[in-house]
Formats: sequence, C-alpha cells, structure tokens
Amino acid sequence: MAKIGVFDSGYGGLTILEKMRHALPQYDYIYLGDNARTPYGTRSFEVIYEYTWQCVRHLLLHENAALVVVACNTASARALRNIQQLDLLKIWEQDGSDVRRVLGVIRPTVERVSAFTRSKHVGVLATPGTVASESYILELEKQDPSLIVTQEACPMWVPLIENAEHTGDGADYFVKKYVDEILCRDPEIDTLILGCTHYPLLRKKIEAALPAGVHVLAQGDLVASALTDYLERHKALEEKLDKNGTCEFLTTEHPEKFRQSASVFLNDLNISAKHIDLQ
Repeated sequence: MAKIGVFDSGYGGLTILEKMRHALPQYDYIYLGDNARTPYGTRSFEVIYEYTWQCVRHLLLHENAALVVVACNTASARALRNIQQLDLLKIWEQDGSDVRRVLGVIRPTVERVSAFTRSKHVGVLATPGTVASESYILELEKQDPSLIVTQEACPMWVPLIENAEHTGDGADYFVKKYVDEILCRDPEIDTLILGCTHYPLLRKKIEAALPAGVHVLAQGDLVASALTDYLERHKALEEKLDKNGTCEFLTTEHPEKFRQSASVFLNDLNISAKHIDLQ
C-alpha cells in the first residue's frame, strides 16, 4: 500500500496539505519540505528542476508515495512538465509500474477561473520567480484565449509570513501596495489568483484591500477538489493508497526549525518532523 506525498520547497505547501487532509482525511500523507534550500524562486531553471526531482524521487522511491502533489508554484512552473514527461517514464521502464503520478498546483487553479470571471480580466499575485516563468499566463491562455491576464510580483509577502509578521499592521502597507499596483494596471480585474501557497495567510488583508466584487482564488481548496476528482477517475491508483488517516513530516532542515516555522501555517505546536539528506 502507499501514501500521498506532498512536496514544497518551503512551508507554504502546508496550506495545500491542510486543505487536502480536510477534504480527504482517510488517506495517509507524507510531507517533504526542502527547507534547507529554500527559496527556489531565485535559482536557475536547472537548479530548480534538479532540487524538485530529488525531492519527488525521494517520496516516490523511498517513502512509498504513489502520488506526489508538487505544492510549490515555482517548482510546478519550472520542473513539473519534465518530471511528468521524462523522469516518471524512466521509473516506469525500470520497474514496470505505471501507477505513480506527480501533479502540480497551477493547472487545478486555472481550470476554475472561468467559473468566476465575468469581465475576462484576471490578475495573478505571485512570487517574482513564478511571475517570470509566465506559467499562469500560458496555462490561462490554454483554458481561454480571450482572457486578459495581468501579473504582479509580491516579493515582500513571503518574508512577512515566514517571519510571522503577516498578522500585524505593518503587513497592511505591503498588501495594499501590490493590490493597488495590479488594479492600477488593469482596473477591470474581477478575479485574482493567489499564485503562491503562502498567500492564503494574507487572504483577509488582500480581500479588505480589494473593491467589492473581486473574487480571490486561493489554491488549497481548488487543489483538494481537483485531487478528489482525480482519485475518483483513477481507481487503480486510489486502490493502492493506505487509508489510516496518518500524516508524516520530513524536512531537509533541522526538525526543531521546521516545527517552529510550520506552526505559523498549521497553528499546531505539536508537529514532529524527521530530518532527511537528499542524494
């Protein structure tokens, strides 16, 4: 039997994990944070791909994960396609098993946009690395070529969250700054994608800075819904999954550092993680 793996370069993927466990509590999960090497966004395409594949491969081959969700927008943008099209094929050729899958967070997000936007003007708030990749623009154009997409990089938001400064008044300035900038560039935006797994922790402040009628799409619920549908459609994979309701945490950082930082995202001081070294 097997687990559902969740990978992130940092801690934001914990917001995805939390929603997945809420929607599908019966499955066994294992979370791997490459926290010692975060952030990925400032690194080259080649390094992001190498690091992402190391983590995904570890979950698939050493932690008995049958399915891995890459809960990192930067890794989904820069590495997911190669992993799906090249690396998984190599594993299948070696052991003859094709019941392994790797999914991302960008496609499940953009697939829901058309259900919300009426103006066809969509905004994306994301990290500089995700914005530079233009992955959201490309995927949204595939879904609906008539969409007008505006991106805004928000470099201050992740540091605010990871330093637990996101709930204070000081965060209001930087939230309003980036919201105002994207709306200034396109006042007709009626749907705003939070293209970073950290950003749901700022959702209330973001919504307060927006005019009425603008929909905010956070990835956790969308990814959890997409995973539910995916497992219903892939019975052979679903039947391989353990159903004990457990969750394990792995980190490339020191376990105590992971516990302290993860508590910001999960509001749980009792998290226990195991350190691993990746090859």
